[in-house]
Amino acid sequence: MTIISTGIEGLVEIQPQVFPDSRGAFCELYNEERYKAAGILNHFCQENLSKSTYGVIRGLHFQLNPYSQAKLATCLQGRVLDVAVDLRKGSPTYGQWRSVILDSDKHNEFLIPQGFAHGFAVLTETAVFNYRCDNPYHPESEGGIAYDDPDLNIDWMIPVDKRIVSEKDAHRTLLKDVQTNFEWK
Repeated sequence: MTIISTGIEGLVEIQPQVFPDSRGAFCELYNEERYKAAGILNHFCQENLSKSTYGVIRGLHFQLNPYSQAKLATCLQGRVLDVAVDLRKGSPTYGQWRSVILDSDKHNEFLIPQGFAHGFAVLTETAVFNYRCDNPYHPESEGGIAYDDPDLNIDWMIPVDKRIVSEKDAHRTLLKDVQTNFEWK
């Protein structure tokens, strides 16, 4: 596997080795020992899957400490724009975001550390999105940032008139007003 830096500490794209042949392709998406050898020490305890149609934007979500979640995301069918925003106070990249196009043909993954807001946009007719978490869902610690925050200016690659957003995500807090308890170490 290849680890690709995003320029934000801990936030990386992972490209597994893919073995194509006349039958299709095979790749190992996750191998705890291989990940540990690469310095990825998360212990994932929950796995989530969502199926969405073109234009759906989910996010930007996070959970406060002590329930903060690191996520290992991939797209099993289709393509998504996966986005992470650094919310770690004191981080030299606080408030910055990075994105990766997760493509089921590439089998790439995005590792999002604890202390980040996370969201994705569906770029194909449908997409099946899968992510592992190192802490279980805890609704009382859930928070979010407006996906369309003008200070972030994220290019979701979806025209405004084609965006499909939940009522909850349509009314999230701006980054400048969000309260978190994440610290950069």
